Amino acid sequence: MSIQDRITTHFSDSIDVTIQCAETLPPLLADAGEMMVQCLLNEGKILSCGNGGSASHAQHFASLLLNRFDRERPALPAIALTADCITLTAISNDYSYHDVFSKQVRALAHPADVLLVISTSGNSASVVQSIQAAHDRQIPVIALTGRDGGNVASLLGPEDIEIRVPSFDPSRIHEVHMMVIHCFCDLIDEYLFGEMMQ
Repeated sequence: MSIQDRITTHFSDSIDVTIQCAETLPPLLADAGEMMVQCLLNEGKILSCGNGGSASHAQHFASLLLNRFDRERPALPAIALTADCITLTAISNDYSYHDVFSKQVRALAHPADVLLVISTSGNSASVVQSIQAAHDRQIPVIALTGRDGGNVASLLGPEDIEIRVPSFDPSRIHEVHMMVIHCFCDLIDEYLFGEMMQ
């Protein structure tokens, strides 16, 4: 296989997974978007977390709410639990890396809030513990996963929403997670500041 063929294969594989998701995920995205909108209308905030590439997605999502997506609008409350390196290193040093998000959820979450967790495998211990902390605080969870959903899927309750990418390739999962995050931002903007508010 030539280099150009290899590159073309990446594009083809990405398109195939995206098409599968376009056929199955929109109802779940709509439900999750409405959950986020209700959270914001009720003066709650959206907490987000993940590791590695998923940490960057969590921070990207929070930045789009706090700043803007594609229209001028007021800032919206969001906190990326991945962004504070001092807190992350203090918790992981004094306790365990598994606790880096759950301790923040227990300290910062209020009943009107929503937790957005992102994990390509669904097996990240720090993400799993953040879900347990969210349930302890009685806040709903929106989970972006891949593969078979992993331990995250088994923890979710009826009030939670899982958006699972039907792929075992982390790159393809990350690509769709970014699309999902942009869909969330668009839905939030449209509900709060666009035609859907009419």
